[in-house]
Amino acid sequence: MGRAAKKLCILVADDHELVRRGIRGLLRAPRGWKVVGEAANGREAIEKANKLKPDVAIVDLTMPDLDGLQATRKIREESPATKVVVLTMHESDQMVRRVLDAGALGYVLKSDLATHLVKAVRDVSTGKLFLTPKYPTSY
Repeated sequence: MGRAAKKLCILVADDHELVRRGIRGLLRAPRGWKVVGEAANGREAIEKANKLKPDVAIVDLTMPDLDGLQATRKIREESPATKVVVLTMHESDQMVRRVLDAGALGYVLKSDLATHLVKAVRDVSTGKLFLTPKYPTSY
């Protein structure tokens, strides 16, 4: 099966179950993407990324037991094929830089439109950078 025909596999890491379930529903229908796993903390996100080898991991910045920056660094180090989109409430140029330095290719605010997260996953899965429209792409 060629890469174009392969279903996009996604890991969702957020310490709030309601957020994880919402993201799962958003990404599954009607795109045919598959959320292959969920994690409630940074350490679990790393373990599941290593085990499940998702194409994309959506990682919250503020999580217990390793924050999203630490988890992003480890995921990129241990599972380099997995691309990372950070989903956060933190609006800060400095945080965008730190996230990109950690190896993420996407930065989406929880206050953004749902379509922004969908576009971020699509773009990042192909190696493109996606930043929330609130920030310039000149990083």
